[in-house]
This record gives sequence, structure tokens and C-alpha cells, in this order.
Amino acid sequence: MANQPRAAKILVSLVAAMTVGAAVLMTLDHQSISAGAFSLASYSSLGSIGDVIAAKEPAKDNRWTKIEIFYSNTKGGDIKQLASLSGLTNADDLNFHFLVCNGLGTVDGQIQPTEKWLNQWSALPGGVWYGSTSTIRVCIIGEANKTTSDYQISRTEELIDALSRRFNIARTSITYPQDWRL
Repeated sequence: MANQPRAAKILVSLVAAMTVGAAVLMTLDHQSISAGAFSLASYSSLGSIGDVIAAKEPAKDNRWTKIEIFYSNTKGGDIKQLASLSGLTNADDLNFHFLVCNGLGTVDGQIQPTEKWLNQWSALPGGVWYGSTSTIRVCIIGEANKTTSDYQISRTEELIDALSRRFNIARTSITYPQDWRL
């Protein structure tokens, strides 16, 4: 009985310290931190990579053999905005499989699959891209030699890891932009 006041003081101190710590972490969560986010709340709200790579049509194991990551050369946007900026009337006509957003247009780090991925269609060679029909194309919202967000980098790496495991794609068959941070 003599220790009850002491235990109550410790409990109140612990709750206060945890509350202050949580407030500090939430404040820091929206800043760029090179080692990653302090709080996993906003990161985990982006959804699982498994859900992102799920497709309407089942993919054959040997369907995809390469992965290419490239920049959109836009400051922001999502699938619909990028289609509009590209002069397309329909987002289904975009020539890549996944879009990794940067927070200007939608949530930072959000990965949006395109109809090409959902239906397991190939990206079409032409224009400035002459890849193969077995290449998974991942578009990163942003411009070359500009800042790519930490969320974009970590989510792209998770996506690439999941795709390379699922389709047994060798690291040598993955192409990154020149300034990509690994």
C-alpha cells in the first residue's frame, strides 16, 4: 500500500512522456528524413505492395523478364493528370505499368497500377522507349536530377523487390535512372 502513490506518479509520468514523444514524432513525420519516416502511420496507410501488384488477369511466371524505372518529367500528378499532361484522352493509354507519386497530386509514395498492369498487357515500344514486350515499366513522378522523396524511393524499392521475387527477375535486368539513390 505504501508504494501506490509512487506507482501512480510513475504511471502519470510515463503516459505524459509517451504523449509528448508521440506528438514530436507526428510533427517530424511530414519532413524529409533520409533514414526514413519516424512514424509508420502515414507509410503504412499507403497500402500493401501485394495489393498493388495484384492483377485482374493472372500473370504467367515467365511473362516478365525486365524492369525499367524512369521519371515522368513532371512536377506532380496522378494517373489521370499524367494522361492529360501527355495529351491522352484516357489514362488506359499510358505506356507503363505502375506510377509512384510524390505528394503533388496524390499521397507521397502511393503506387498506382495502370490498366496495362491490371490486364497484364505489354508496354508498347516507340517514341523515346524501345524496350521489349516483357519489360515492366515503373514511372516515378518527378524530374531527372531533382529531389525524389524518401517515400518514393522506399516504396519503389519495395515494389521492385516484390516484382523481382514474384517473376524471378535478376538484379542485372533492372534499369534505374542515372541519379537514382539505392
